[in-house]
Amino acid sequence: MQSDQIEKNEKDPRKLSLLIVYQVLEKGAYTNITLDRYLRTASLLPDDRHLVTEIVNGTVRMLKHLDWVLNLFLRKPIETQNPWLRNVLRISLYQMLFMEKIPDYACVNSAVKLIRDKLGSKLSGVGNGVLRNIARNRASLQYPDQADIIKYLAVYNSQPEWLVQKWVAEYDFPVVQNMLTYFNQRPGLVLRNNDLLGSRNELIEALIQEGVHCLASPRTPWGVLIEGMDRSLEELRAYREGRFYVQNEASMLAVCILNPGMGEHIVDLCSGVGGKTTFMAELMNNIGQIDAYEIYQHKIDLLRTNSTRLHVSIINGHHQDIMAIPTGTELAQGVLLDVPCSGLGVLNRRADSRWRKNSEDIINLTGLQAKFMEQAGQLVAPGGRLVYSTCTINSSENEDIVAEFLRNNPVFFLEGFAGEIEFFPLDEEDKRCAATGMLTIIPGKYRTDGMFYARIRRNKG
Repeated sequence: MQSDQIEKNEKDPRKLSLLIVYQVLEKGAYTNITLDRYLRTASLLPDDRHLVTEIVNGTVRMLKHLDWVLNLFLRKPIETQNPWLRNVLRISLYQMLFMEKIPDYACVNSAVKLIRDKLGSKLSGVGNGVLRNIARNRASLQYPDQADIIKYLAVYNSQPEWLVQKWVAEYDFPVVQNMLTYFNQRPGLVLRNNDLLGSRNELIEALIQEGVHCLASPRTPWGVLIEGMDRSLEELRAYREGRFYVQNEASMLAVCILNPGMGEHIVDLCSGVGGKTTFMAELMNNIGQIDAYEIYQHKIDLLRTNSTRLHVSIINGHHQDIMAIPTGTELAQGVLLDVPCSGLGVLNRRADSRWRKNSEDIINLTGLQAKFMEQAGQLVAPGGRLVYSTCTINSSENEDIVAEFLRNNPVFFLEGFAGEIEFFPLDEEDKRCAATGMLTIIPGKYRTDGMFYARIRRNKG
């Protein structure tokens, strides 16, 4: 560990975890990108790969909580400590507090070795003393007084205070508590069966034969829940054959709400790598035409790769800014607009995302979303429909954008979609919302991501 750079072919999972966390918290690297880049070259067994992923994501996710506890036992604040020392303490404390199968002595011994290798024996003694003291006093750890509920929730659940303040103002307290708990859970892995190549039951049987522990989801007809596997998805024969795509079930709903039909012309704006695009093609039985627009070329390249793997041939990928699409020419029966958003419904998916957001970002996003919505409306044929979706739960990016669009475009109206997703176990309140044409799914409420959907119909005249 003689440099700040992550060493390739690293075999010690805790050393690799430390180096990645250092890159993220000290150098500003993105957690998911850094993890993926170096796990591809690290010489680790599958269990050790899982360990690195858990330590890194967990430490970054629970940073505020960990630093609060460490400051109770440090003589000087955590932010003034040597950067290597504070990050060894963070990854070690995460294992002690949140990874029950790892005994305290193993966390302490590993921390002492990591600090000694990097900083010498003097500071390794500091780390040893702090962690042992925390272990002895674990049952009496003190968090902020609950009289200041915003600060308490922010520290204990490791979230920015401005976000907690926002949610407490908008939702009932039990809803906020459940949402905060969900954001700190490890994201579940859900596969979407490709109906073009076989039934969901056939996929499950194929996966079981490859040693994957899985079961059918009770929420959607396509979902397969993964409970355990001893290899990467890319190594599975079912993956190579295009039998499935990884997709959260809340994301699947956006496509179901649009309800693309065989032979239709569909436009997918901001398509990304094609998760929703390929699902639409599957629901259309690969008959019709889908034009997918994305501003980033590498995402269009991945969309084409995904389409080929899934045996989908009706998607035309366009590397183009959607504001530059000519309007008033070939109009589509269905348009899906899944806009760039604050991502407040998926904060458990990227460990560092909560620390990279601020209220100003949201203000800037709403202007872009409103422009995209106006452009999308220009691409809908008379009698056609438009689905606006986000992976956030912020009304200024959701209901407000839709309301403004409808005020400016009286030829459009909200259309209920409860029937399109009747398979999904919505409670009565959410069913009523879906019947009005707009629905927000609270993160974790149905063990899915948080998302917003609006279905809008254009008059036939």
